[in-house]
Amino acid sequence: MNRKKLPIGIQTFAKIREHDAYYYVDKTPYALRLIESGTHYFLSRPRRFGKSLFLDTLAELFAGNEPLFRGLYIHDRWDWNVRYPVVRLSFAEGRLQTAAALDEHIHVLLSDNAERLGITIEPPPMDTHLRFKRLIERAAEKAGQRVVVLVDEYDKPILDNLTTPEVARAMREGLRNLYSVIKGQDAHIRFAFLTGVSKFSKVSIFSGLNNLRDITVSAEYSAICGYTEEDLDAVFAPELEGLDRERIRHWYNGYNWLGEAVYNPFDLLLLFQEREFRPYWFETGTPTFLVDVLMQRRFFTPQLARTLASEALLSAFDVDTMAPEALLWQTGYLTFHGQRRIGARIEYELGYPNLEVAYSLNDALLKGLMGDPSLAERATLSAYEALVRGEIDGLRQHLERLYASIPHDWYRKNPIAHYEGYWASVFYSHLAALGLELIAEDVTHHGCIDLTVKLPERIYLFEFKVVADEPEGAALAQLRAKGYAEKYRGQGVPVHLVGIEFSKRQRNVVAVDAVTQ
Repeated sequence: MNRKKLPIGIQTFAKIREHDAYYYVDKTPYALRLIESGTHYFLSRPRRFGKSLFLDTLAELFAGNEPLFRGLYIHDRWDWNVRYPVVRLSFAEGRLQTAAALDEHIHVLLSDNAERLGITIEPPPMDTHLRFKRLIERAAEKAGQRVVVLVDEYDKPILDNLTTPEVARAMREGLRNLYSVIKGQDAHIRFAFLTGVSKFSKVSIFSGLNNLRDITVSAEYSAICGYTEEDLDAVFAPELEGLDRERIRHWYNGYNWLGEAVYNPFDLLLLFQEREFRPYWFETGTPTFLVDVLMQRRFFTPQLARTLASEALLSAFDVDTMAPEALLWQTGYLTFHGQRRIGARIEYELGYPNLEVAYSLNDALLKGLMGDPSLAERATLSAYEALVRGEIDGLRQHLERLYASIPHDWYRKNPIAHYEGYWASVFYSHLAALGLELIAEDVTHHGCIDLTVKLPERIYLFEFKVVADEPEGAALAQLRAKGYAEKYRGQGVPVHLVGIEFSKRQRNVVAVDAVTQ
C-alpha cells in the first residue's frame, strides 16, 4: 500500500477526498443508517474526535456532491438526482462571553447561510429564532425540498463560560430559543443533526427540542467517530511499520460508547507523524476547570479507575448541576467499561480509556492537589526508583518529603486537604502520573485492597489509614489478616504488603510498614 497524507486537523470532507491524497476512514455506512432510520439526531463526543468532519460529510452528501463519494460505501446506495438545501450552524470558532456576542454570532451565521442558499431574510434586530425560522421556510420554498439542519459544537458557548454560571445561563437561554425552531419547523426539515461535547439534560437546553434521538450511547453508533482496530489494518497499514501495535493500543485505544471500542483519531495521526508516544490529545486542552471541580467536590481520585454511575446521573448535566462523573465522561476522561441492569435502573461502570488519559489526568490532578505544579513535577522520579528496587525505606523517606513539602497554607485554604481521602488521593495520582499499572479497590475473596501496583519486577499491595497522631500499625495488620497476598502468589515476583498511616495532626506519613511474601 502506498502512503498518503495524514489528515491532521482537517475537518473538510472535500479537502480530504479531492485527488485521493489523504487517508480517509469511510464513515458513510453510519451516515446512510442514520438517514434511513430517522430524521432528528444528537451526538455527544469529546473534542477532536471527528464530529466536525462527520457533519461536513453529511453536508456534502445532502448537497449531492457525487464525485466526492466515489469508491465509498454510500455511493451506489444514494440518489444523486435529489439535492437538499443545507443550513449549517457552527459554534466551534472563537469564545463568546456575552449574550449580545452570541446573538451577533448567530445573526452572522444565518446571513451567511441565506447568502449561500440564494435567499433573503430580514436583517437584525429581528430576533435570532425568527430569522432562523424564516431561513428554513424560504430555503425549503426555493429548493422545493425540505431542509437539512446541521449544528456543530452546539454547546460550546455554554461550556466556555461554566466558570461564570450567570453568563453560562444566558448562553443556555439564547441557544434554547434558537434550537426550539428545529422542532417548530419539523414540516420543513428533512434531517437534523446536532453535535457537541456535553449532553445537557433534556429539561434545560433541549426542553423545546424533545424529538431528537440521542445516539451518544447507542451501541450501533459507538464507532461513528474515531478509528477501530479494523480501520488501522485497512486504512493505516503503511503507517504502522516500526510501531509496537500493543503499545499503540495501550496508549490510545479504549474509548467506548457501549459498542465497538475506538482509538482517539487525533492521537493516532500525530503518532504516525511524529513516531513518538505522547499525550497529544490531552496536551491540546489541559482541563483546569475539571481539576477545580474535582477538588471542590472532594472527588476521591482512586475512584477514577473504576466508578459507577446511573443513566440518570450521566444525563443530568447542566450549568447548575454538574456531577463530576458526568463531566469526566462527557469530556472524554472516563469511558464505559461495562453496564448492568438493576431492576428498572441501568448502572454503568466508568474508567480511564487508556494510558494517555490515566497518566495525564493524574499528573494534572497531582499538581492541583499539591498546590504547586513545579513541586509535583519534581516529586515523581524517586518514588519510581524506590518501587522498582523494592526499597521500602527509600519509599518512606520519599513520602515524608512529599507531604512535608506541601505548604501549610495550602491545607488552611483548601477544604479538600481536610478530607481523609486527600492523603490517598495524592499518593494514587502521584503513582498514576508515572504511568504505572494501578488497581484501585482491588477485589479479592476477602475484601478490597486499597491499591495494587504491578511492576514487572514486583507487586505492591497498599493499605491506607488516617490516624489522629501516632502510628497504630493497623494498615499492615489488615493486609496480613485479610490474606490479600494470596491473589498474587505464584506469579514469580515478590509481593510486598505495605501499610501506610497518615497523621491528621502532623500532616504527614507517620508509618510505612512492610512485609514481603
